[in-house]
Amino acid sequence: MSLVQMNSIVPGRSCDGCAMCCKILAIEELQKPLGEWCKHCGTKKSCDIYSNRPAECATFYCGYLTLPNLDEAWKPNKSKLILVSELEGGRIGVHVDSSRPLAWKDEPFYSTLKSWAAAAVPHHGQVVVQVNYNVWVILPDKDVYLGFVDQDQRIITTETKTPFGIELDAVLLHKDDPRMNSLVKASWNLGGKPEAE
Repeated sequence: MSLVQMNSIVPGRSCDGCAMCCKILAIEELQKPLGEWCKHCGTKKSCDIYSNRPAECATFYCGYLTLPNLDEAWKPNKSKLILVSELEGGRIGVHVDSSRPLAWKDEPFYSTLKSWAAAAVPHHGQVVVQVNYNVWVILPDKDVYLGFVDQDQRIITTETKTPFGIELDAVLLHKDDPRMNSLVKASWNLGGKPEAE
């Protein structure tokens, strides 16, 4: 998967029967927090205010809708995963339903996330899994649990030369941490908590 903006719906795909973005993602305009059903989604299958929904909802398209190489298993109401292009395409955000926090480890999802992590290395990209505010960075050879991430923190992916080759890792720093300047040059990407787009 290339790290590009997800903004064009694949012909034949729709949100019909799925409203997982109304639960998993935050909606700032409605003051809806992560991981809770929106008060305007009474059926949990569709939006009750669809024609008057906020702009951030109207302009949002998940990866299932926009990535032609994903099959029906990736539809969020089935997979419990919402794929989001973040940091101008430099990060694949995998937002997970907190009622199934390990859904990202199921197949075919986990092996696909690992392949995307490997493909991201030359592009200095990231694959980040988020369950509410808990975050994991997916690397080709390991998953790094960073714990709770708030909006003043930055996810830094680093590489270190070792006698055995390059070792990849991920760390969490406050945006004002003095180490940021030295790490930025060695890091792949920066960003606050993964955001709903």
